[in-house]
Amino acid sequence: MSQDSLVYKVASAPHEFLQINHLNYQTFVKEIPQHKENEIGQLVDKFHDENTYIIAKNHDQIIGMIAVRSNRPFSLDHKLHNLDEYIPSESVPCEVRLLSVKEEYRSTRVFYGLCKRLVQFCLEKGYNLALISGTVRQLKLYNRIGFKPFASLVGEDSARFQPMYLTKANFERSTKAFERLMLAASNHHEVNTVTHSFLPGPVSLHPEVENAFRKPPVSHRNSSLIQQLKEIQSTLCDLTKANHSEIVVGTGTLTNDMVAQQLKRLNGEGLILANGEFGYRLIDHANRSGLTYRTIEKQWGEEITLSEIQWALSTYSPKWIWTVHCETSTGYLYDLEGILSLTKEYEAELCVDACSSVGIVPVNFQDVYLASTVSGKGIGSYPGLGIIFHRDKIFSHPSIPRYLDLGLYAEKESIPFTHSSNLIGALKEALKNLEKNDHTDLSHCVRDIFKDWKLCPMGDDTYSPGIITIELPPGSSSSRVGDECKKKGVLLSYESDYLLKRNWIQLALMGYHRHEEVMKALTVLKGVLAPFKEIRYV
Repeated sequence: MSQDSLVYKVASAPHEFLQINHLNYQTFVKEIPQHKENEIGQLVDKFHDENTYIIAKNHDQIIGMIAVRSNRPFSLDHKLHNLDEYIPSESVPCEVRLLSVKEEYRSTRVFYGLCKRLVQFCLEKGYNLALISGTVRQLKLYNRIGFKPFASLVGEDSARFQPMYLTKANFERSTKAFERLMLAASNHHEVNTVTHSFLPGPVSLHPEVENAFRKPPVSHRNSSLIQQLKEIQSTLCDLTKANHSEIVVGTGTLTNDMVAQQLKRLNGEGLILANGEFGYRLIDHANRSGLTYRTIEKQWGEEITLSEIQWALSTYSPKWIWTVHCETSTGYLYDLEGILSLTKEYEAELCVDACSSVGIVPVNFQDVYLASTVSGKGIGSYPGLGIIFHRDKIFSHPSIPRYLDLGLYAEKESIPFTHSSNLIGALKEALKNLEKNDHTDLSHCVRDIFKDWKLCPMGDDTYSPGIITIELPPGSSSSRVGDECKKKGVLLSYESDYLLKRNWIQLALMGYHRHEEVMKALTVLKGVLAPFKEIRYV
């Protein structure tokens, strides 16, 4: 997190108040048990209409807040009947409540920034004293800011608070020492904080996806979750032109095992295409499932032509073809439309591993027999959900293990077993935000920058915009480059065995990426690459 990305302001927009209610719930229901839980995961404060909310935002996400109100009686009036006896005379007080900072930001300057904006707001309104009930968990921090304790503790045993007040003079006396303390803490924090991730999974997430995931979980038998899942299935089918979709708890590996189980029920041998890590994994899936098949195998990134596929179809008459769409190890993108046309001509079924293409490039699965993808790559949500598209209705079969039986999911509306409402909610939000993920233009921009640096990204415009692969020359080390970038907060894909073996680094432009953040991350990468003088564009 960069301090430049933080904004401190008075909340005004409807979406900000929704986030405030959610943060209020997370803090004062889940973390500090002052209120009862509810299904919506929102807590509207009893003084909401009187409150002014000072918020800290990291881009679109609210990460901290303080509520200010001046109307008497204060909440402390109900806990201390002689409140006025404790505060200095001639005070013009306001009450500060609902102080909350998200856990991952509590070791940063966010709390200080909120207090600084609070003091500014109070002075603008003519208040010269701010009252607060400070949680006993953070008394040292309050003291460092300049809050002064008074009276005895209030609240229930499970949530004890210390009445305190802050004046402008106290804040100014404490601020220099506090700034030094928090600057040291934030510098340490930022060294170990991820500033940008180019991983193909988990991918960078839109803040609204993160917010959806944090809602309290509900039962997979809950009617609202069932309806939500149906809506997601409909959205997925609209996105891919598929006839049916099923959502399972698992990864792309699981969905491909499920596809393999369906292929076992088609009589006759198949054909598997492989020119990279994930094509060869399909071969492994087939072996473990006892499928009979032939292959077209090429070197990694080498083209498998339609004429080669047509020759195999005409020579061997396979009943099915199984291929990846985007080969994640290189970014190679198969001509899915051309392959589908051939399978129709030769009366074969087409199955597609589309884990790295759905959400990145347009797809049409209307006539595809089976296709698989996941929640945590191109769609831009958390990993943990697998998605299988099918052209025809599928029914359960007793020969297939229960968890791998796609027909069982279809018959049970995708909920034969326990589902995760958190992952479902995040997936729904990610699908709503897909149009905000501008992969193609961003990919062209990044590729052009690499060429300016005399680097040669693998492939051309026919490759997926979601994966940019760079082979580093002899004398350089993908491991060293990746490690150094990680130390500086930029995560590259380089730690997989197949990447280390080939001295490759990858930038996955999947999920939610802000253009300016990508440019900052590339500046870091450029500095790491600078010592390798032998890198040349060819």
